Amino acid sequence: MGLRKLMLRQLLLVIGFFLILKCSNDPGNPVKIDRKPDILPDYTGVTIPPNIAPMNFSILEKGQSFNVIATSRLTGYQVKITSSDGMIHFPEKRWRKLLKESLGDSIIFRIYSLDKPVNKLVEYNSFAMIVAKEKIDAYLVYRLILPGYYSWSDIKIVQRSTESFSVHSIIENQIIEKNCANCHSFNNNNPARFMIHVRGSLGGTYFVEDGKITRTDPKIDAMTGGATYPSWHPGGRFLAFSTNQVKQSFYSDSAKNIEVFDLTSSLVLYDRKNNEIVNITESDTIKHLLTFPSWSPDGKYLYFCKALQNINSSDPELEQIKNTHYDLVRKSFDPETRTFGETELVYNASGLNRSASFPRISPDGKHLVFTLADYGTFPIWHREADLYMFDLKSKSVKRMDINSNETESYHSWSLNSNWLVFSSKRTDGRSARPYIVYVDSSGNQGKEFVLPQEDPSLYGRMLESFNIPEFVNGRVELNPREFAKATRQKPLKARSGNPLITIDILTGAKTNSLK
Repeated sequence: MGLRKLMLRQLLLVIGFFLILKCSNDPGNPVKIDRKPDILPDYTGVTIPPNIAPMNFSILEKGQSFNVIATSRLTGYQVKITSSDGMIHFPEKRWRKLLKESLGDSIIFRIYSLDKPVNKLVEYNSFAMIVAKEKIDAYLVYRLILPGYYSWSDIKIVQRSTESFSVHSIIENQIIEKNCANCHSFNNNNPARFMIHVRGSLGGTYFVEDGKITRTDPKIDAMTGGATYPSWHPGGRFLAFSTNQVKQSFYSDSAKNIEVFDLTSSLVLYDRKNNEIVNITESDTIKHLLTFPSWSPDGKYLYFCKALQNINSSDPELEQIKNTHYDLVRKSFDPETRTFGETELVYNASGLNRSASFPRISPDGKHLVFTLADYGTFPIWHREADLYMFDLKSKSVKRMDINSNETESYHSWSLNSNWLVFSSKRTDGRSARPYIVYVDSSGNQGKEFVLPQEDPSLYGRMLESFNIPEFVNGRVELNPREFAKATRQKPLKARSGNPLITIDILTGAKTNSLK
């Protein structure tokens, strides 16, 4: 009975609002406000995919009831929504039709508010959402984690449909002895081929390939750290990892109370076919740090970040870390011989006293997006960290239009190279949210938007960060119970494919290993 009363109340509200609108042609009605309405999230002027979930939002203006009219500029098709609390939810079926009717053009939104005590109807300036012709990948995979320094008591690897509000967990660490699950990576946006690192009692690198899960241990004795920051070679046989001794330092400075840095870091190649680790050699492996590997789409080059090692203790002063600056570099690769060429400089960030990280090349091979911060290797704790785009043809570099005054980082491309997703802390400076931006073939960008939610107030209430968002072009057919079962496997131990050099950072001593 309560539900029927609520539905009747909503129906009367809709009828009453539209009667007011119908009669509002009299002089002075509605009262026009010469500004756009204040809505959250701010979706005014954004460029959206033609298959995106409903762009629900909340109206932050005063009023006892609100009316939204969304109209296709191309065909005139309309969707009308009335709300008593300013929360605007678009029905999925009508939203999909609205997108289809607006393909390659735009949707115009008109918003009205009604102040019942004085029977005053207010109309705000209209705004548009541009509907691109290019679709977005069907799913987004990310890690949900509280934004702390050390706790991983509640972590989930989640897949969310970009076309609807469907959400499913892939891994929940509550059922795998609260191990830390991180560093997921997909081969060519393929939901059937990916890997996930797990740290703890059930640790290992778990490969999922065509429905089969294999628990592996790619760390061999000569590696100074585990295999981190993975990147799949496009062919699927190889993965590049960095092997890092990661440290944290805490400081009394309120503006910078934590810094994460590498004591040592180098690169290795994992050969899935032969289960071998191959050292990616560098002429000077003592004085330089190597990290964040990323393949070119044709598999001919491995891009990564390289810095001169300025840190000589496990508890350095902050100034030592501030003097660490990473450049963007690359090496050519021959998959037949598993050999690499000499290192080539791509972008001289250190020459500008800046530090580059997370290079990611668009699948069409045209643009490389990377994070640029003042120093160091872990930009998620740097408020000044911004995203920059490197044009691989013209070699020009520019700061992207999508940056804010807070951290931008962790980005990945859609399979068609037209959409970039990235993590931004612009909402509160603490928790990262997934933002999406349109990029055309020339590198021009639309206005970014946060991933829409069924409840548009969700981001203001939840604490978790959306960590390492990555586009996937289909649903991952794996659930937490299946993954938990795979943790019982004995890890497949990798072998050494060539000598690796172990470095003692404090003494500079090198040791060759053939284990």
